[in-house]
Amino acid sequence: MTPIHPAPALAVRVNDVSKVYRLWATPGSRLLVPLVLRLTRLPARLNRRIALRVQAWVDQRMRLHKALEGISLDLPRGHALGIVGLNGSGKSTLLQIIAGVLQPSTGSVEVKGRIAALLELGSGFNPEMTGRENVILNAAVLGMPRIRAEALMERILAFADIGEYVDQPVKTYSSGMVVRLGFAVQVHMEPDILIVDEALAVGDAEFQARAMARIDEILSTGTTLLFVGHDLNAIRAFCREAMLLEKGRIVMRGSPEDVTTEYLYRIHQKGLRERIVAEAAGTEIARIDHGYGTSDACVVDASINDAPRHASLRFDAAVSVWLRIRLTRQVRAPQLILDIMDGKGLQLSGRRVALPAERSDDHVELRAQFRASFQKGVYRLRLRIVDAPSLEQTQVLARQEGWISFEVVDDSRDRFTGLFPLPMEIRIGP
Repeated sequence: MTPIHPAPALAVRVNDVSKVYRLWATPGSRLLVPLVLRLTRLPARLNRRIALRVQAWVDQRMRLHKALEGISLDLPRGHALGIVGLNGSGKSTLLQIIAGVLQPSTGSVEVKGRIAALLELGSGFNPEMTGRENVILNAAVLGMPRIRAEALMERILAFADIGEYVDQPVKTYSSGMVVRLGFAVQVHMEPDILIVDEALAVGDAEFQARAMARIDEILSTGTTLLFVGHDLNAIRAFCREAMLLEKGRIVMRGSPEDVTTEYLYRIHQKGLRERIVAEAAGTEIARIDHGYGTSDACVVDASINDAPRHASLRFDAAVSVWLRIRLTRQVRAPQLILDIMDGKGLQLSGRRVALPAERSDDHVELRAQFRASFQKGVYRLRLRIVDAPSLEQTQVLARQEGWISFEVVDDSRDRFTGLFPLPMEIRIGP
């Protein structure tokens, strides 16, 4: 008899949530429209013509904007969900509703556990109080006892790394210092649920590395994560599942790889359509094997070490990738961008290869060779065909990822740490 495993407890449940904003034509309309609706409520019920006139008058002065529409999702405890979408798709609005900052227009949200929300960091600080005093105040607002906040004080301040300014009023801080202090407070609150909205872009490179490491540490304790960001590598690294929002609706939910591919497909489809309109060209982007492309340019066949899709290799073995690329004369400055990705979809390295602008037919064959000098694991190739008159003018025409892969079977941790060796000269002694 197969044992029945209980379903994991839910940390967040969002049930049919919508958020509608009223947008007013003028500040006076905010007062006038409700007043007119109240005065004409009874006459409008009795006379359809009056009702239509009142509605037309209201429509000129107010319109409704649906930021979210019919959002439902369950997030089990310890789960990590990444949310992607274009600006204005409703990502931040959804996180603010889950965090309790906003109330939904319809629907309900259930949250079980303490939330740390990295939203508009530092916005709740008192500018007249010092950084140290604001840590105590902010911790109290988040539900942490003063004794516990004081015990964590030095760790929080060391993480924020604002030096002697910690005992100065917050109004003397730079915007970056305020955000770093706010981030430090939130990530030391020992949350059950961590909500991150573009917060990993704060501070310099050193602080960002510390922030990434701290979030990784929090997740290792079983904290539930809701992550919004345009950094797709971070979503692949932290999240086991991803969700794509578009115009306030969920259009896809699945693995981070599938969702980010769909997200990029929609971005490039939009950009390509704008280019088509501008140039009056007759091409169209479509889904192809392991990605998307146009009729003008894409990889139509490939092999690795003479195998159709996958090869198993020893450390430092030779890798030979053969590609057959369809490339019409519509593409003026064609290039192939070949990237090597790890198992989480993080880019390790890559090359830009200029393809011949003058071609006898519509196909180009290419062979790339390198050494499998990587740690044990599975690696994938990402193939992009671009039209690139310059680095600043690069238009993606096709993107295919995961079609070709190779596995390094040797454990090389005694040779180097990390994913690949770095040429290094080491000398011991004088």
